[in-house]
Amino acid sequence: MADSAETIKKTVETATTTAKAQGEQFKAQAEKIQATGTQALRETLDKTSASMAELSAHSKQNLEALTASATAAQKGVEALSAQALSYSKSSWENGVAAAQTIAKARSVQELIELQTNYAKSAMETYLSEVTKMTETLTGSVKESFKPINERVTATVETFQAAR
Repeated sequence: MADSAETIKKTVETATTTAKAQGEQFKAQAEKIQATGTQALRETLDKTSASMAELSAHSKQNLEALTASATAAQKGVEALSAQALSYSKSSWENGVAAAQTIAKARSVQELIELQTNYAKSAMETYLSEVTKMTETLTGSVKESFKPINERVTATVETFQAAR
């Protein structure tokens, strides 16, 4: 019986030692899994934070581009408005002067000649002003779209680099 008790005692000690060793191995594996999960979570959060910062920077640059575009468009509208006002004023003044000159005509021949000269001059001035306004409008549109085009190009390059 003493041998049986001794055998049981050794078996229990062996089982206890084995269980403790397996428990330590399990604990070590659990800690390793936890550390790996924590590291993966930290890396994911860092990447997400960096992506959000990059997205915020892109959004800010896009807003700045839209502001620059609107400013350029406003300047173009102001320039066109000033040109139209100037042309209207000079056209009115030239029309009044021509009417006064035509009213002083002494013959039908002179009247037709003065009227023809005025019509020719008015048409040349009109075509010149239309050309100037077209150039102003074209320049304004180019300047307005320039910041937006730059942002589109930068965004496309970013997406291509990410591929």
